[in-house]
Amino acid sequence: MWSTKELIEKQARFWVVIASGSTLQAACDAVGVDRRTGRRWRRVAGGQVPRKKPEPSGRYLSVEERLQIADLRVGGHGVRAVAAQIGRSPATVSRELRRNGPRPGPRAVGKYAPYAAQKRAELRARRPKASKFEDPELASLVQAKLCMKWSPEQVSDHLARTFPDRAEMQVSPETIYQALYVQGRGHLRADLHQHLRTGRAVRRPRRSTAKGPSGKIPDMIMISERPAEVTDRAVPGHWEGDLILGSNCRTAIATLVERQTRFTMLVHLPQGHGAIAVRDGLLATIKTLPHHLAKTLTWDQGTELAQHRQITLATKMDIYFCDPHSPWQRGSNENTNGLLRQYFPKGTDLLVHSPERLLEVAAELNDRPRKTLGGITPAQAMQRLLSDPESPVVATTA
Repeated sequence: MWSTKELIEKQARFWVVIASGSTLQAACDAVGVDRRTGRRWRRVAGGQVPRKKPEPSGRYLSVEERLQIADLRVGGHGVRAVAAQIGRSPATVSRELRRNGPRPGPRAVGKYAPYAAQKRAELRARRPKASKFEDPELASLVQAKLCMKWSPEQVSDHLARTFPDRAEMQVSPETIYQALYVQGRGHLRADLHQHLRTGRAVRRPRRSTAKGPSGKIPDMIMISERPAEVTDRAVPGHWEGDLILGSNCRTAIATLVERQTRFTMLVHLPQGHGAIAVRDGLLATIKTLPHHLAKTLTWDQGTELAQHRQITLATKMDIYFCDPHSPWQRGSNENTNGLLRQYFPKGTDLLVHSPERLLEVAAELNDRPRKTLGGITPAQAMQRLLSDPESPVVATTA
């Protein structure tokens, strides 16, 4: 009995002989197969010499590789051994067996079927594909959450938790983005991109958000001297802060984000954003916090915090300053400020927003589920801290 590889080689030689003008019997004799096998090969090809297939790109498994996988698995080889034999990564082989291997149940196939696997792969590769948003129920739920200014990732995680057993009701963040970027595929409205954080209907390359040089602030304590417990977010009460500016930098709102819970507080600045006005606004807000939740504040080197020593004396809250042009050192605050631009667009007058409006926006932002919090909201995480200061909120990441 020939191996799969030998059989493929015989079939290839068979067609070479046929193409040279030999008879069926002569071709079968030349490659060492019986006439019945030759007739079957010719019948499958429709009586024509098959065209030479284009060389595979290497990105996808070929039918020959799938035949090798089947032979090696029958021989008892493990995933890594199979991968080494066919020159692929173990992850590729594992994914292939998971996608196209035997299905559980009473009708399960007892072994990996390479031709069936190849057919399924070809069906998956066909384009164009029908949009998942042809399902009105899925489209309606996604649309409702996007209108609440949830991000595609938050929507995707919410659907996965809500419908764990319904694959048709689950969708990846990238699929949502793609649907929005091609003007509403399926039942999604074409204007939903306006509810994204960026408001754009097309992708753009990332641009640097680093700020220009600012004036020197006296007595700054740099972030390098900040306690190590702040970095890993294991201890609550450490905050990041900054300003978001309005038209012509004349108006501003101060933002505070707690590093562990991502809880956001907005500070109304009706008297402008000079050092005195920012000091007074921050003092009024920080004093509403319990003492154990007001430990440190990390800010950039903007001169609006020139009165930092007075804030520390009044609140016992240590203030640390980031290195120049290093917005990632306040990553949670930078991300939050980007989200807030959905409510307070650049180039608008921020003074028109009352303190009550700022509370509404902060409440809506704090009621969005966060993946980094394990799916709960910043408001829920903060409530846990207030009810039981000793209990950990969630396993957080940087």
